[in-house]
Amino acid sequence: MTTGYEGILGAFPYAFRASTSRLFKLYVLVSGVATTLIALFIVSALVVLIGRTASIQGGSLTLSRAFYVVLGLLIILPAVAPTLAIARRHRRGLTASRRLEAAVAVAGFIFLLSLYLGVVASMPATFSLDGETVTRPPASGTGEFEPLIAGLYAIPSGFSWIVPLVGAGCVAGTYWLFR
Repeated sequence: MTTGYEGILGAFPYAFRASTSRLFKLYVLVSGVATTLIALFIVSALVVLIGRTASIQGGSLTLSRAFYVVLGLLIILPAVAPTLAIARRHRRGLTASRRLEAAVAVAGFIFLLSLYLGVVASMPATFSLDGETVTRPPASGTGEFEPLIAGLYAIPSGFSWIVPLVGAGCVAGTYWLFR
């Protein structure tokens, strides 16, 4: 096994090779793809924001541009944290049990799911899309997920960030509990 890795990008293949848990190896792959897609989405949103506001001078626009970067980091960090934590344990020679790796992987998957659920919770009841007023789909007809969807719709849009925050807390709590 190699003695280390070079930065965040090197941590992914290192953690994949060093891990003994198949579930964790799957998480390394899924989280790598998910964080890449999230990063591309945030970078493209930032480019669009800069393109729309390039001719305007002012400090508040600079603040909103920085907010995109900070928001992106707050989304990406909990997604890569399990991989980085396990890679660090292996690099330092600490034992990372299969149980720890599996638990952290499950928590990571829960965080990725919480990002999607946070987006569902943030959807307003009606919104305008291409000049048309659109109503979000009803919670009924979703089968066994109806109570979950109804509960997410009940969360005010301004507080939808709580859903991914709970997912991030799950990642941190799981690592602390199983280490």
